[in-house]
Amino acid sequence: MTNATEITLPPEWDDDDRMNFLFSEFKENRDVNTKDWDSKMDFWTSLITQSCRDRGAVCVNLQELNKVFRRKGTSPLGLGTVIQSMARCGKIQRESEFAANVDSGWLSWGVGLLLVKPLKWTFSTLLGSNRVPLEESFVIIELVKEKAAELLAAYQSSEFANRSLLSFQELCALSSHVCTDESTLCMALLQLQREKQVTVSLHEGEKIVKFSQPGLDRVSPVSDVDIGIYQLQRSEKLLGERVEALGLEADKCREEARLLLREGKKSQALRCLKGRKRVEKRADNLFAQLETIRGILDRIAQSQTDKLVMQAYQAGVAALRLSLKDVTVERAENLVDQIQELCDTQDEVNQTIAGGVPGSDADMDELEKELKSLLEDTKPDGISGLPEVPTNPLSPAREPSLPGNDLLSSLPPVPQTYLNITDEQLEEELNRLTLTDSGFQQKKVSLPAKRLEPAQ
Repeated sequence: MTNATEITLPPEWDDDDRMNFLFSEFKENRDVNTKDWDSKMDFWTSLITQSCRDRGAVCVNLQELNKVFRRKGTSPLGLGTVIQSMARCGKIQRESEFAANVDSGWLSWGVGLLLVKPLKWTFSTLLGSNRVPLEESFVIIELVKEKAAELLAAYQSSEFANRSLLSFQELCALSSHVCTDESTLCMALLQLQREKQVTVSLHEGEKIVKFSQPGLDRVSPVSDVDIGIYQLQRSEKLLGERVEALGLEADKCREEARLLLREGKKSQALRCLKGRKRVEKRADNLFAQLETIRGILDRIAQSQTDKLVMQAYQAGVAALRLSLKDVTVERAENLVDQIQELCDTQDEVNQTIAGGVPGSDADMDELEKELKSLLEDTKPDGISGLPEVPTNPLSPAREPSLPGNDLLSSLPPVPQTYLNITDEQLEEELNRLTLTDSGFQQKKVSLPAKRLEPAQ
């Protein structure tokens, strides 16, 4: 960062009274005015982080901050205290401390030179003193984690995602929209290495980076197999570029031969065509080699797929063996016998329930008889007063006098008088009914002696 115009400044930047307070030095004792002290610290901590994010940077030093936040010819007096507080909280870290776990790969890259150079002061000195070296670079942990995640996402969505090894030049081109410079890229790679997502090494003077592959939680060290695959992939790329260049050269020779032929220079045109044939022959040879390398890479990819399948099979067998650890044929047969026995018992219970209580058929016959007798005993009263149904044939022994006399003679005589019985008489008749053991019987009804006169 070089000037304040490249960052987003807060609204209070134009408030002189507020900025005079923010540009002043921190009190030596925070407890004197905790609210003002914390307000000033939060302002500068947030502004420093946001200014670096705006520029895509992950590192900062006090000298740059004094230039960036210069206002009306003055610089903030408390930035050294802010740096100390951020270091105590773990929000920033010296580059040398951040790269403390670099391996030999980083040392071969030259990044390790930062660790071996003499240091004029230690981290404990930084925390115990108000004096912070102006040129000492600090890594903002929050920003370097964000940048590392962006770099990993850029790799996974690129055309190189199926390759575990990339050259540093390829990675620079791939991450140009993520990392503004190589220093930022190295810091992001260091963070990914701390997260076990990448590892770096040097092969034949070329810096290479290995990324973790999908399905793996961490990257494996660079092996001879990785180097062999990387060399084949690089050879494939170089041969492809060479074949393409030879194709362009052959087209150029053909075009020159056409122009010479138009000018009447037949012999020169013929030489151009011969040269074109030689170029095409070299291109065919290189293309054959390219196809051979591609075939080898395909076989390697297939072998890696087969390896994954075999690992899956092995894991499946191990899981199946573990799940069947306590299962034997004898136990299975015993369980089947127990299940069959329980099923038989259940069938017997169901059959018993469906069949009812033993001897129920006889009880049902008795119940039927009792029900029949109840029906006979509970006939309505009016039925008992009716004359019995004749059982003899309707044809009497006497001689018939007129047609139909046989049927009429069997009927009771038609009353010759009109019934004139009052309610009181009916009640007296009901009182004369008596209850016997065999049921209701009707005594002989004595009608009044008075003869009922027919109505006029």
